[in-house]
Amino acid sequence: MMRRTMLLAVTAFAVAIWASPTIAKDDEAGKTHEGKVVKVEEGKLTMTDKDGKEHSHMVAKNAKISKDGKEHKLADLEKGAKIKVTVVTKDDKEWVTKIECLKAE
Repeated sequence: MMRRTMLLAVTAFAVAIWASPTIAKDDEAGKTHEGKVVKVEEGKLTMTDKDGKEHSHMVAKNAKISKDGKEHKLADLEKGAKIKVTVVTKDDKEWVTKIECLKAE
């Protein structure tokens, strides 16, 4: 029973890693837009744009996330934080490769 549970856990982890691509440096020159954080989940960011429309993005596993010049994790982003995201298209899907927390105005 323990081996089966361990096998399922390892398989789930492998699928999660495989599903979130590593975006190569050559691919990082994407489009950017600003908005506010609505919520974050494992590998996913939901935000509003400047018009207040809500949308979601998948976040690449090697995405650079920064706040006040320091590296952070996706889970560190707080609801309502103003952000600038860089999005690239890979395999017909859009992926966030960079998230910068912006200073409040």
